[in-house]
Amino acid sequence: MEHVDRCVVLVDAGYLLGAAASLLAGEPSRSRITVDHAGLIQQLRQRAEAETALPLLRIYWFDGAPDRVPQPEHRRLRVMPRVTVRLGALTRSDGRWAQKGVDAAMHTELTELARNRACSDIVLVTGDGDLLPGLMSAKEHGVAVHLWAVQAADGDYNQSEDLVAEADERRVLDRAWITRAVRARDLSGLCAPPPAPRPEIAAILSAPLPEAALAASAERAAEAAAGGAAARAAAPAHDGTGPAPHHDGAHPNGTGVPVPAVKGVPTPKDLAGLRAPGSAPAPALAAQGTSALRWSSDRGWVERPVSTVGEPPETASLPTLATLTSAEQRWADREEDITTVGGDPFEVGQVFARRWMERLPEQGHVQKLSTLYPRIPHRIDGELLRYAARFGLLAHKDDQIDEHDRYAIRAGFWREIDVRAAAEPAPAPGSGPATP
Repeated sequence: MEHVDRCVVLVDAGYLLGAAASLLAGEPSRSRITVDHAGLIQQLRQRAEAETALPLLRIYWFDGAPDRVPQPEHRRLRVMPRVTVRLGALTRSDGRWAQKGVDAAMHTELTELARNRACSDIVLVTGDGDLLPGLMSAKEHGVAVHLWAVQAADGDYNQSEDLVAEADERRVLDRAWITRAVRARDLSGLCAPPPAPRPEIAAILSAPLPEAALAASAERAAEAAAGGAAARAAAPAHDGTGPAPHHDGAHPNGTGVPVPAVKGVPTPKDLAGLRAPGSAPAPALAAQGTSALRWSSDRGWVERPVSTVGEPPETASLPTLATLTSAEQRWADREEDITTVGGDPFEVGQVFARRWMERLPEQGHVQKLSTLYPRIPHRIDGELLRYAARFGLLAHKDDQIDEHDRYAIRAGFWREIDVRAAAEPAPAPGSGPATP
């Protein structure tokens, strides 16, 4: 059986992008570059077809990922025409990331393509000498092997010498070719500036856990008792007829007893500064001044007792995004997630909130949700975190989203709710929280 006259490209993404980072940014860290993956794939296809004078069968993209969970770039790549993504494990050792299983997967694909006579020419974009046996095997099966290198930053080889010696054809992807789809992040004018620090997330992370807040409250109570009758007289006693003070120092209905702030917990003034420019504070922020997004539907959340002064109605009336989304919208959401949503935790929270608000049958739900700040109803919060998990925002242990990412996701969610709630009319008297 003769070989089919077509070409295949096998790309070691770690080599291609690492060498490109060394060339353009001076170090092999892929975080130093930004990549137009669609443009890069198109360039690889055009060059392979031009140099082999054969139509392309497929581009195989080999890369590492934590726990082999596809990252946003892999999710975009694998839906492109004629692209197949193969993932190995990405592990961290001694402060450095290392791929495992990528070379073995490339070797297997290389030898299988040659053995099955699926193509007549194979283009290898790699520098790893471990692929030498696979390259030699492919040649023995009558396949022409083209080896492509990325221009080395120091002008020397960045490929195995044995691999270079064994290849049938050799080419170099020079700086001009690389920069058509790859840019250095730290070069002025070549890419977007890094995002500014987000004070919302800093405030969230600085807030103590509930146990710490309770301990701080106990310490304050002891100090107040030691201060004498004058200090005790400054705060009215709780007569047992109303709800007890909230664990974070704020009364549930916003009219509570003034107490000293807990170090690290944002004050009402702090939280007001975290809101979108030009937006008015949502009613819940006035009522929950010292609350933070430390807890949402987690076990550590302390439920607020229902009061008689405008506590929000049951959250069961708030619909989930799934119930608001049609089959057509679900397909469009999937395409948007793949092509435009980058996977940043804060951005993921914003996208989810935006879709939820746009599909609500009645916009009064937005005001209703804003009165629950900072608590996201359990059903919506679980749906939000499941959505975020699609972007690879999972820690390597216990399949849980990283603590910092959870706070960022919820901060992004509330930022979008904030903007919409500020733009809508305030709820009718008696339907929202009381004003202090």
